Amino acid sequence: MKDLPKDLWHHLAEEDVFETLKSDHHEGLSDQEVQERLRLFGENSITAQKPISPIKRFLLQFHNPLIYILLVATAVTFFLEEYIDSAVIFAVVLINAIIGYMQEAKAEDAINSLKKMMSASATVIRGGKKISVPATQLVPGDIVLLASGDKVPADMRLFKNRDLQIDESALTGESVAVQKERASLDKDTVLGDRVNMAFAGTLVTYGSGMGVVSGTGDDTETGKIADMISQAVSLDTPLTQKIHAFSKILLYVILTLAVITFIVGLFHGQHWVETFMAAVALAVAAIPEGLPAVVTITLAIGVRRMAIRNAIVRKLPAVETLGSTTIICSDKTGTLTENQMTVQKVFAGDQEFDLDGSGYQPDGEIKTTDGETLKDLEEGLRLCLLAGTISNDSELKQDGGLWQVQGDPTEGALIASAVKAGLQQSEQMDKYPRMDIIPFESDRQYMATLHEFDDQNNVIFLKGSLERTLIRCKDALDAQGNSLALDRDKITATAERFAAMGLRVLCIAMQKVPKDEQTFDRFQSQEAAEQLTFIGLQAMIDPPRKEAISAVATCQKAGIAVKMITGDHALTARAIAQQIGITNPDPDADEHRVLTGRELAEMSDHELLKEVEKVAVFARVAPEQKLKLVTALQAKKHVVAMTGDGVNDAPALKKADIGVAMGIAGTEVSKEAADMVLTDDNFATIEGAVEEGRNVFDNLVKFITWILPTNLGQGMVIMLAVLLGATLPVLPVQALWLNMTTAVLLGLMLAFEPKEPGIMKRMPREPDSPILNAEMLGRIVSVSTLLLIGAFGLFQWALAQGESEEVARTLAVTLFVVVQSVFLFNCRSLTVSLFQTPAFSNPWIWAGIGAMLLAQLAFIYTPVMNLLFQSAPLELTHWIMMLAYGALVLVLVEIEKGIWRARKAKAMKK
Repeated sequence: MKDLPKDLWHHLAEEDVFETLKSDHHEGLSDQEVQERLRLFGENSITAQKPISPIKRFLLQFHNPLIYILLVATAVTFFLEEYIDSAVIFAVVLINAIIGYMQEAKAEDAINSLKKMMSASATVIRGGKKISVPATQLVPGDIVLLASGDKVPADMRLFKNRDLQIDESALTGESVAVQKERASLDKDTVLGDRVNMAFAGTLVTYGSGMGVVSGTGDDTETGKIADMISQAVSLDTPLTQKIHAFSKILLYVILTLAVITFIVGLFHGQHWVETFMAAVALAVAAIPEGLPAVVTITLAIGVRRMAIRNAIVRKLPAVETLGSTTIICSDKTGTLTENQMTVQKVFAGDQEFDLDGSGYQPDGEIKTTDGETLKDLEEGLRLCLLAGTISNDSELKQDGGLWQVQGDPTEGALIASAVKAGLQQSEQMDKYPRMDIIPFESDRQYMATLHEFDDQNNVIFLKGSLERTLIRCKDALDAQGNSLALDRDKITATAERFAAMGLRVLCIAMQKVPKDEQTFDRFQSQEAAEQLTFIGLQAMIDPPRKEAISAVATCQKAGIAVKMITGDHALTARAIAQQIGITNPDPDADEHRVLTGRELAEMSDHELLKEVEKVAVFARVAPEQKLKLVTALQAKKHVVAMTGDGVNDAPALKKADIGVAMGIAGTEVSKEAADMVLTDDNFATIEGAVEEGRNVFDNLVKFITWILPTNLGQGMVIMLAVLLGATLPVLPVQALWLNMTTAVLLGLMLAFEPKEPGIMKRMPREPDSPILNAEMLGRIVSVSTLLLIGAFGLFQWALAQGESEEVARTLAVTLFVVVQSVFLFNCRSLTVSLFQTPAFSNPWIWAGIGAMLLAQLAFIYTPVMNLLFQSAPLELTHWIMMLAYGALVLVLVEIEKGIWRARKAKAMKK
């Protein structure tokens, strides 16, 4: 009994299902059998993910090579009794860890939130009696009754079905409720097509049915998704990968220089303690202590900016990851589309009409195919729209400014289309009271209602499938409502054309009956007869969001491929993709080719890797296949963003480099698995987030390009002094002062730098590209060399003039501050000339320079700072020399930027 067949319940014959589960249609299970199976299978609940403890989460904030360097520096300086140095370095590390912890403190509750997908209770048959039990107490073999409004409590094979429709959009991505059937299906039927099954967590929207439980807890489809979420490894983001690589290189460089300094000092005959202190001074000077804090703060600023643009970021590095994105894999339903069925085409009175507007919002116009707005509602069209809104068991309700359907989404679309013609459902119901109804059934494929109509007649309105409705029609109506010969071929061709556009087509017919006919008795007895009058077709689809169309186009211009991965049907997916502008990138293939879940299942991993980049639309995809597609794209070195709102999207959201969930329509599961949540459910928000992400990375590169010359310059100054056996121009405590004050008061201001023009017109960065390119590395070396020449030169000049070591060192330290201040202007754009950058577009730059000036004046002229940092007051001539040298550096850097621009322009011409 424990070894139940996996994923084959839809394929087994009904009697084999009951035989395998050892259950009975009428009696169900005995209490004794239930207890035994509870012991064997456990409760019907999903195993919770063990959360990371707060202490471990906090300690993980220190898991970074650059942090390791700072911790070692803390320990070394403390050992050498340089307590101020040690305290300052450790304070930086601690602040960085606290900021990161606070941002990521929210635990990963994705699996726990899946418990909410299970209903609280279930109606079952046990021992021949109908009882209500907690859903957690269900076991395989239980007989469960389902009714409209119920949440399905476990996976089950259906064996009774009366017009049962289940909304499975959260699990499969299907945009409309699924009409359930009983017949056995092929073994390889994909999840979304298993119409004889009901799945845990889905919602019954119409009808009733009975099923035998085939899977509970972790063995349900929802449970399998929970397992995939727990196994999906969250990858390091491109930024964290690059920072780690950069930190390792920096670690090796610093250690190498420190060792060389120590060896050279010993070679010169210096005492080992003095030499060791010089090596420590070099290491402390070369370590960019402010880098982790500034990176974290810059990302936090990006988080705040994104929140203003309706994107809530749960994990800091996700801000930059969007800027690195090369592919966005988007769910269709509710992400690219409205998740609201909308009638777009009507064929009535032998004419075709277009309806604008989207979703259940009853706003829009009816237009002719020539684009002219219809002013007068002719009788043929009126009857078609009237039938749709009163032969209808659903309602449209406005809740908080949003229109929502209570009932079937298809019927909601019909109500909205009628309102666009001025036909309010409640008014028409009062005008044409309902007298009787034939509910929709899958074997009948239509719904019919009987209404009072006029003084002589009642009327039957019928809506259903084209195949089962048109065959019963004898004639049609023209535009004025008069009888017209029935042109079956034209109607069928029109319906097929609508279907090829991905539209779901309903056929609507009517029959006038004598006034004394109060029931459907005669109508049902004449089902084989051609007795109906065809009045029209209404064709609908879950339409694309208008803003998504422009957002997709912008992303594609920015070099970001957009792929649709949906559980919906291939025809619908292709139609939406065409409307949005998503096409295959492979020039040798059909630009609108769709790869289905069944085709994916037949592919080997090698074949998938060959195809995954060529195809832009994947339809009828199961949850595990979404995860497989994301993994394949990552294997091709892509940075993948995945959007979604359903439970079925959660594993792929977690696996992707950045998972983006929908805040309004999204399930709690998808939100908890994601790195970012869109509060407006708008794909267009992703475009703004990508733009913000690119700007964050730009500003980080600007900061790194700006800060490294300080550290490298200090290291070179100290190393040169050791090589020459000279006095150190910069002491360790002074190096710390430089590193921390300039990083926070100057460098951090670059985080507020506005976006540069054309940021969304350039291609994404190559995922394997380093943080700094050859141009930036060259600039860092050149500015470091200029700092070396200026600081060491001024230090030696001051000593030669008879100045004290304190004055000479203060002069060297302050020169670093002056050069870094002017270099800050150079770094506002790494390519565009300073003289073409608006001077006040970032007022924080000026505020930072002002604050740095005040801090440095305190460093130079206050006795307490003179005591702590061994500094001394400077004279006016010293300031003139330093400012002149700073101006020289500014001009030289701009000349170098101009040379690089000329090279690039020349290369482009070639």
